[in-house]
Amino acid sequence: MSTFLQTVKERVVVYDGAMGTNIQVRQPSLDDYWGKENCSEVLVLSRPDIIRDIHADFLRVGCDVVETNTFGGTRTVLAEFELADRVREINLAAAKLAREVAQQFSTKDRPRFVAGSMGPTTKLPSLGHITFDAMVAAYEEQAAALIEGGVDLLLIETQFDLLSIKAAINGARRAMVALNRFVPLQTQVTI
Repeated sequence: MSTFLQTVKERVVVYDGAMGTNIQVRQPSLDDYWGKENCSEVLVLSRPDIIRDIHADFLRVGCDVVETNTFGGTRTVLAEFELADRVREINLAAAKLAREVAQQFSTKDRPRFVAGSMGPTTKLPSLGHITFDAMVAAYEEQAAALIEGGVDLLLIETQFDLLSIKAAINGARRAMVALNRFVPLQTQVTI
């Protein structure tokens, strides 16, 4: 059993809060976004200090789990910012950054964890915006980089389309099989 699952079994585990609003509080410049306004995922490369500080702030106040800054980290979303070729780089950097900070706050009695954030994208397979297979491939690519970066679990979050959830789960499972590393999957549905 993973350390994360063992911890969840033993006690309540508290997750961090909203990454996006915490980024906005720090008022990054358009240059920080590489001219790609509101593409917060790019900040793991351009301003890792901002993301590191956000993770540390949450862990400092008692959170057990920090989420990677990869909510929009699929090829589907990053293509809209002309960053489709940087999916692996962004997700890998985000996972390693969160892992580094979580490790600094971890103790033997209180380990800290990293959840690989996988958001709903901007396309819905149920409405024909994207094919199911293309969405599975996008999530598989993201999940593989997050797992390689050292996340403890994958968080398929803020989902509102059941076919998207199925695609994300299938993509995550394919990545785990390909890497022969299995992490827990958590899904959050919003209405």
